Amino acid sequence: MAEVRKPLSSYRSIKTWPIWIGMGLLRMISALPFGLAMAIGRVIGRLAYWTGGSRRAIVRRNIELCFPELSPQERDELAYEHFKALGMAVIEMGLGRWASDESLAARTRLVGLEHLQQALADGHGVILLAAHFTTLEVSGRVLALHSPPFDGVYRKNRSEFITELQRTGRERTVADTIEKRDLKKLVRRLREKRPVWYAPDQSNNLKGSEVIDFFGVPCMHTTATTTLARLGQAVAIPFFPRRLADGRYEMTLLPPLKNVPSDDPVADTRAYIEVLEAHIRTCPEQYFWIHRKFKDLPEGYPDYYSDLDARK
Repeated sequence: MAEVRKPLSSYRSIKTWPIWIGMGLLRMISALPFGLAMAIGRVIGRLAYWTGGSRRAIVRRNIELCFPELSPQERDELAYEHFKALGMAVIEMGLGRWASDESLAARTRLVGLEHLQQALADGHGVILLAAHFTTLEVSGRVLALHSPPFDGVYRKNRSEFITELQRTGRERTVADTIEKRDLKKLVRRLREKRPVWYAPDQSNNLKGSEVIDFFGVPCMHTTATTTLARLGQAVAIPFFPRRLADGRYEMTLLPPLKNVPSDDPVADTRAYIEVLEAHIRTCPEQYFWIHRKFKDLPEGYPDYYSDLDARK
C-alpha cells in the first residue's frame, strides 16, 4: 500500500505557528550573502551556549569523556565552538532546502567520488555510511550534484509535522526517504543498486545494539550495517563532511570498509567507528556532541549523565 502523506500546508494548528515563523525567518536568512548568514548562525550558537545550561552540560560531559587529554579550558573552548557550529547548522538546514546548486557547488569540494562510482560499476549496492555532523544537511546536497540518485534514511520525530519538515528538506537531496526501521525497503533499494545514505552512529535502545567503545568509552552502537550490507549485497563507503576555516566545505568519500559485511557485526561496527573517530579529530567541534551519546547502557555500566549540574 502506498504511503499517504499530508502536504506541509495542511499543518495549520496554533502549535505549529512558531515553527512556521522560524522557517520564514530561516528562509530570509538563507537568501542573505553566505558570510552574513553564517555570522547570524554563529550568533544563534552563542545565544544557545549561554542560555542552554542542560544542553551545555551534555556537550561538556561528552567532550570530557572523549578528549581527556584536553585541559578544562580547552574542553570549554571546544564546547563553545561546538555551539557556534550548531548555530551554523541551523542556517545550513535552510541552505540545504533553498540554496541553488550553483551556490553550493561553488563553496564545496568533493573528494573520493571514484569509490562510489567503482562500487556501482562492480555491481554492488552501496551504503553511504555517514554520521551526525553539524554539516549533515549540506553534505547530501553536494553529493547529489555529482552522484547517481540515492535514498536517505530518516528517523521519525514524535511530531508528525517535524517529521514531514525533515523529510521534505531531505527530499531536495535524495530520490526517496526511508524510515530507519523499514528494513525491507532499505534492502530492496540496495539490491536495486540505489545507494542509501545512512548514519548509524546514534543508537537509542538495546535492541540490535552492542556495547562498543567510542573514543575509549563504552557506548551503545547499532550493528545493523552488517545486516543491511549482507542482505542488500552492498559495500559500506564512509561519507563524512567538514566545514573548513574559510567557510567552504569538503565532503569525503573513503574507500569501502574492508571485509564488511563479515560474520562479526561487532568487528564491522568497530571498523566504522575507527574511521569516524579519525574524521572527528579533524573537526571535533562539528560532531553532534549535544546528543547523549553514552546513554542506554546495560546494567552495570556507569550513568555518564547522572551529575550534569556540575557541568552547566
